[in-house]
Amino acid sequence: MYEIKQKIITNLWFDTAAEEAARYYAGIFDDSRVVHVQRYGEAGPGEPGTVMTVLFELAGQQFVGINGGPEFKFTEAISLEVLCDSQDEVDRLWQQLGEGGEPGPCGWLKDKYGLSWQIVPRRLYELITDADEAKAQRAMKSMLGMSKIDIATVEAAAEG
Repeated sequence: MYEIKQKIITNLWFDTAAEEAARYYAGIFDDSRVVHVQRYGEAGPGEPGTVMTVLFELAGQQFVGINGGPEFKFTEAISLEVLCDSQDEVDRLWQQLGEGGEPGPCGWLKDKYGLSWQIVPRRLYELITDADEAKAQRAMKSMLGMSKIDIATVEAAAEG
């Protein structure tokens, strides 16, 4: 038996790679683990013994991965945003999650499973919400021209 801790849990639809993806993600983030793997039984609809769902935690937050088949694919309409405390953390996550995937604009990337992530330094939010509107706008303009966010560059632009 396992405990579902949250009232609302994000479900992620995979073709057949839910367990592989869950273990991959859990290896990237601290305080992360695969909690439970549920396999299809004789009732189906999948092949008995194959993975149906995986309950996993990333940084203490629970998710469910489901092997639902090829019918649905991830799109940029939903992403997982990761707030980072340093440029080193941004760089590490960008490299790890982006491996086999593709970079996008403004801190977004798709991982090798097609899931979209936003790798965002906390400092960016401070800069783009600064009380000095001109400073905030310079920071925003700088960020909009980036793929991976470089906080030193955004800070320099904000200062003018």
